[in-house]
Amino acid sequence: MERATPEHEPLGKEVWLVASVVIVGVIMSILDTTIVNVALETLSRELHSPLSTIQWVSTGYLLSLALVIPLTGWLSEKYGAKRIWMTSVALFGAGSVLCGAAWNAESLIAFRVLQGLGGGMIMPVGMALLAQTAGPHRVGRVMSVIGVPMLLGPILGPVIGGVIVDNTSWRWIFYVNVPIVVVALLLASRVLHADQGRAEAGRLDTLGLALISPGLAGIVFGLSQSETHGGFDAPIAWGPIVAGLLLVALFARHAWFADRPLIDVKLFSRGALGAAASATFLLGGALFGTLLILPLYYQVARGEDALTAGLLMAPQGVGAAIAMPIAGRLTDRVGGGIVALVGIVVMTLGTLPYAFVGADTPYWLLAGLLVIRGLGLGSSMMPSMAAAYALLDNKAVPRATSALNVTRQVGGSIGTAILAVYLQSQINDVFGGASGGVQRVPEQVRAREAAPLAEAFANTFWVAILLSMVAIVPIAMLAWYTRSRPGEYAEAHASAEPAAAPVHGGA
Repeated sequence: MERATPEHEPLGKEVWLVASVVIVGVIMSILDTTIVNVALETLSRELHSPLSTIQWVSTGYLLSLALVIPLTGWLSEKYGAKRIWMTSVALFGAGSVLCGAAWNAESLIAFRVLQGLGGGMIMPVGMALLAQTAGPHRVGRVMSVIGVPMLLGPILGPVIGGVIVDNTSWRWIFYVNVPIVVVALLLASRVLHADQGRAEAGRLDTLGLALISPGLAGIVFGLSQSETHGGFDAPIAWGPIVAGLLLVALFARHAWFADRPLIDVKLFSRGALGAAASATFLLGGALFGTLLILPLYYQVARGEDALTAGLLMAPQGVGAAIAMPIAGRLTDRVGGGIVALVGIVVMTLGTLPYAFVGADTPYWLLAGLLVIRGLGLGSSMMPSMAAAYALLDNKAVPRATSALNVTRQVGGSIGTAILAVYLQSQINDVFGGASGGVQRVPEQVRAREAAPLAEAFANTFWVAILLSMVAIVPIAMLAWYTRSRPGEYAEAHASAEPAAAPVHGGA
């Protein structure tokens, strides 16, 4: 019988066992993000906070994800992936319970940050486990497995969030995580091996941690304050941004010369990984920023309730569900760069008409555009990361995973902050600077201001479109790199061997 070529080799039982654990955890963290986005209007109203404050329920969560991700590579090597993964899931669960018990916007934001500290480690540790178990020659299909939660989140999250918000207390959007946490911990205790991911970690790069964490926080905080305090001219806006950029630059310089930096910035000097990092940064901003403003468009500009807004978001997940398995197989055959380039062009074309959305744009047209956007999304984010993994040896996977995930989450945090601030500015213009936040207004007021409200959202979509268009450049570079050096690409596929510990029950 003819032996299967590497790109046609089945994933195998080991990969599927690890995937079953990883998917449960990852879907929990991503589902939580999309559930909360649908509830932002309700949270803004019930907690009496403007969008510039309440958007930190999303931005604070995404930022705390980004802050902890750099640690995951070192922690996995030091203590083993199983222990770190289970700890992160448990911390996420504890944060969920506290979020449900929050008494005001400030306490909710604080508990969301705690929740994010756990959620931030779930994705990178899971991705590293799968990539090492499967090997680079099957990384495209592995990334499509990880992508399953990314497509289920947009389908299930808004719908579940809408049902919860419309039929019970908003607190249950957090309490719903508890049974998933229990299932995830039980699966991990039986499937993962205690030594998976363990390696010589060296000393923790404390200086790097002290530079990168406040640097990232400063940038996003300054962005969020720019609208509240009159734009970027206010010192409380530009001051943290400048300080954050300076700290990030100092971290980059430190990491370049350090023996074991928290994030190996030299990996970015490799053509494929550098292009993939730039692409995931921009795609993260476009993805998470749009997931914030789309439900608000349906609720604020069109007067729909949370459940209807969630259902109207589902077509994007349908498109991603169709595209992702196909994109995974094509990535293993022709390279992730080419697949991602086609995907980002489709995603941009699917988003472009939203810049012309009005107060009476047919829902069937918006749904069709979301399907197209989902097709592009399912063919761009994970293939671009898979293209970089295909050129790495297994020992570089944990820290490369941390590097790629931190760029995606930071991009998401900054994209969410920028779009929220810009949307708040547009809404303020509609109401003469006295909107008090993005909330559903009385029907008679909404009917009178429907056209300018829709225009405010249309103008905001241009920001998301710009992010997608700029992302075409690094993805095109990624496609060129993987196509122009076939020898290195093929050698990486042929020579790398899976280095994960055996998968079996117990510790």
